[in-house]
Amino acid sequence: MGKIGLTTTVPVEVIFAAGEIPVDLNNIFITSSEAMHRVEEAELTGFPRNVCGWIKGLYSTALHNPDIQRIVAVTQGDCSNTHALMETWEVEGIGIIPFAFPYDRDSDMLRLQMDKLIGTLGTTWEGVNVQKKRLDQVRALAWEIDRLTWEENRVRGFENHLFLVSCSDFNGEPEGFAREMEKFIQTASRREPFSERVSLGSRRKRREIRLGFIGVPPIFPAMYDFLEEHGARVVYNEVQRQFTMPFETDDVVEQYRLYTYPYKVFQRLEDIAQEAERRQLDGIIHYTQSFCYRQIEDLIIRKKLDYPILTLEGENPTGLDARSKMRIESFLSMLGS
Repeated sequence: MGKIGLTTTVPVEVIFAAGEIPVDLNNIFITSSEAMHRVEEAELTGFPRNVCGWIKGLYSTALHNPDIQRIVAVTQGDCSNTHALMETWEVEGIGIIPFAFPYDRDSDMLRLQMDKLIGTLGTTWEGVNVQKKRLDQVRALAWEIDRLTWEENRVRGFENHLFLVSCSDFNGEPEGFAREMEKFIQTASRREPFSERVSLGSRRKRREIRLGFIGVPPIFPAMYDFLEEHGARVVYNEVQRQFTMPFETDDVVEQYRLYTYPYKVFQRLEDIAQEAERRQLDGIIHYTQSFCYRQIEDLIIRKKLDYPILTLEGENPTGLDARSKMRIESFLSMLGS
């Protein structure tokens, strides 16, 4: 079995059916102690400063993992900078396998893209369907962790983020990842619920502020701890939850058609509004990456969602800066009052 890199979530059922191991480069990059160094390496190579930190981090991360000789790169439905990123990898001798999510969510076009991926990797639809049943059993554990987060209030925001985001590649070993989640669920189920927190500067107790986090996963995960230190907890990670494919369907094509992230923002908004009501959110943090076209979608999100929204921008994996901390504190103070 060989390792195949991913630039974002793709139909991993195809990769597993081909006997290969998917590796989400985003997860390797952001969990590395050398994350900022990877960004700097890309800039020294020639990447402009005003290019997304994720793109620069992915570029260097792939080069530091020589066992990854092929990468499935999403050419439609993710970042437009991926096109140039693919070409810089090709110069370095890495094989590129393009995959495109159709903008209009057309089932036939999506099936065609999956069919091409199946042909490229040398597997079959029968094998893909077998893998869907296998992976859905693992995804069900992630759904339970998510439920423990918002319904029973026993899981922290970062824990939720980490397990859900890992469903993009199942850490390369679905059964091992499943055992890790089963062990975590047993531990979390015995916790006291995080139902109340002591207010700062007061002995009174108040209900914890419940937040939704929408947008791409943050380049500074330390945000979750900062929020909890100030009496708030993320009980809804939008895109990370989408990585778990939380849909009841036996059709693998329909599964990736229902997956909201690669398509129009309006499908995402429907999902966000539904989950915000179900999880009783007090407010929403909309994370946008510096130099990303998705920043423009903030205009639509603010018009369509009837919730207090804090737009938070991140650039590099250097942790929360002082300005972001002040803005978060002011937002939480407003929600608490």
